[in-house]
Amino acid sequence: MPLNADFDPAALKGFLANRFGDAAMTLERIGGGQSNPTYFVDYGAHRMVLRKKPAGPILRGAHAVDREFRVLEALAPTNVPVPRPVLYHAGAEPLGTPFYLMERLDGRVFHDCSLPGLVPTERRGVYFGMAEAMAKLHAVRPDEVGLGDYGRPGNYFERQIDRWTRQLRQSPSDRIPALEAVADWLPQHLPTDDGRVSIAHGDFRLGNLLFHPDKPEVIGILDWELSTIGHPLADLGFCSMTWHSTPDEYGGIRGLDHATLGIPSQREFLDHYFAHAVPTAPLQRFHLVFSLFRFAVIFVGIADRARAGSAASADAASKSPLAGRFAARAQEIIQGARPWSGS
Repeated sequence: MPLNADFDPAALKGFLANRFGDAAMTLERIGGGQSNPTYFVDYGAHRMVLRKKPAGPILRGAHAVDREFRVLEALAPTNVPVPRPVLYHAGAEPLGTPFYLMERLDGRVFHDCSLPGLVPTERRGVYFGMAEAMAKLHAVRPDEVGLGDYGRPGNYFERQIDRWTRQLRQSPSDRIPALEAVADWLPQHLPTDDGRVSIAHGDFRLGNLLFHPDKPEVIGILDWELSTIGHPLADLGFCSMTWHSTPDEYGGIRGLDHATLGIPSQREFLDHYFAHAVPTAPLQRFHLVFSLFRFAVIFVGIADRARAGSAASADAASKSPLAGRFAARAQEIIQGARPWSGS
């Protein structure tokens, strides 16, 4: 039995035997973080990944593995790189929660955005591969792949500001003045809604991408837990935070020698995305500030759960200072204290 498994492996083996016939099974838990429990499952010739809701009480609408499976099914026939979905099981039995299975792809995941071990040309290729994969996702029209009702179209940023500000104000944690100031700034600088609608991944970053074993090409976009119908510039702004946070601020690349490493500048990354994307409005200061604000509020929530003893990650408490750090980064952009490479 793998460490930290939250179900009986024998129950999974019985379930798989009913669908694929009797075979040998191996099981390994991967990841950890704040997300849905995830396992490698080898069953006979089937090499799969299992994702399930966590055991125990959870917030309504959270850990919606049914939505993850739905978006994978919808995108599988497109040119968006996603793992092939295998099956979704909605019942609580046999694993205690709903779960789904998808194919396991062989590739590379880069959790360190400085990409140690690669040569400069490879680093540059990886960042441009990330931009190209994002452009492919945003080119898909949700209604054409059966995802027209996957979220509420229109006024995306207005609704998101309201949601995250409300979550911030409901937090029992001490107030962070810089974060409160950013919350006040955002609705006053909301861009005009241009009507652009796409599937927004919600957590589009290097660590959620699987790259080809030998080429700087994304073969799988992973972790769709936060996906919805939204605006493409939400993902682009979120991904751009990497250039504005330091390595000790959730693995950013600010302060590194990008030229020597071969990592493209933020401007080069944005240009590469727009060169491959369907016509899209330019990234504005607002989008980056919004992304930094949203991420800061997420860390406020992690700190709240750590104090309450319900955080999924053992190191959740150590992440609480990041709320203030990301709020400060947002204020730097607002005040023009740091170049941000947008229009």
